[in-house]
Amino acid sequence: MHEKIIRLSQISKDYDGQTVLDNIDLYICRNEFLTLLGPSGCGKTTTLRIIGGFESPTSGEVLFEGENITNLPPYKRKVNTVFQKYALFTHMNVYENIAFGLKIKKLSKTEIDKKVKEMLELVNLVGFERRSIDSLSGGQQQRIAIARALVNEPEVLLLDEPLGALDLKLRKDMQLELKNIQQRLGITFVFVTHDQEEALTMSDTIVVMNEGKIQQIGTPVDIYNEPKNAFVADFIGESNIVDGVMVKDCFVEFAGHGFVCVDKGFEPNENIDVVIRPEDIKLVDVSEGMIEGEVQSVIFKGVHYEMAVMAKGIKWLVHSTTMEPVNTKVGMKIIPSDIHIMKKVSR
Repeated sequence: MHEKIIRLSQISKDYDGQTVLDNIDLYICRNEFLTLLGPSGCGKTTTLRIIGGFESPTSGEVLFEGENITNLPPYKRKVNTVFQKYALFTHMNVYENIAFGLKIKKLSKTEIDKKVKEMLELVNLVGFERRSIDSLSGGQQQRIAIARALVNEPEVLLLDEPLGALDLKLRKDMQLELKNIQQRLGITFVFVTHDQEEALTMSDTIVVMNEGKIQQIGTPVDIYNEPKNAFVADFIGESNIVDGVMVKDCFVEFAGHGFVCVDKGFEPNENIDVVIRPEDIKLVDVSEGMIEGEVQSVIFKGVHYEMAVMAKGIKWLVHSTTMEPVNTKVGMKIIPSDIHIMKKVSR
């Protein structure tokens, strides 16, 4: 991967005696699209604000290109932020909003003009220069906020749930647009969201957070296919999580049946969590199945059917492009590499 541009070293943050961030260690690479992902209150926005200089950590250091910037104010950092509420100036038109930072830097009118035009092209809003902010849609305001942040040529752009206010169709369009902008400019994006699909679509690296701690760091494919624990498995996509016993290396028992798996390094007969994705369960004839169950409900989801199958007292979620009617007896087949074994964590 590219060189490291930002390093968070042992960052903790307390508010009134309550720990919001607990000893966070993280580095962010140049030109990377890194997403902080997690549920509400997990500490992702606080992490972003500490990188931006809007909050100070209780302990730990923020390093930028090896230099300690922990106590540097936001305007002295090579970082710009796009907030959820956009924070555009309503008394200025589109052009003036984008040009604002450049005027403060006392650039010449010709230079300002050139940079603003480049930005409007980048965010597909050429011809909107004289429009008032109030006349723009949410998606257009979003783009102006991004243009205003990018025109200052920051080395890092921080984005705090910037697509939260948009409707679903527009969100999807903006996800692709943001990714394209990031790739074209080649700058580092640090993006905060609680939306798993958004993180999987856009990111080079995902940092999954919960209760002020980092749970897992990896590529979208790693995080989805090889979750580190039951929290990550449950938070990223849907999962069946059941109790099991790791009899020995590469052999696990759950749902009253023994299964060959690929995991090792557990104690003999250790109690574990078994995680299986709904799309990794194949429904077959009862005679061919490893577990026998009965279909309880079927929902059509457009691309696939979502079925609930009751087997051995466990309700299994199954995704399949073919449908088995309710009350049908079915067999369930799972291949070894689709059985993920997790250390027990309290849920």
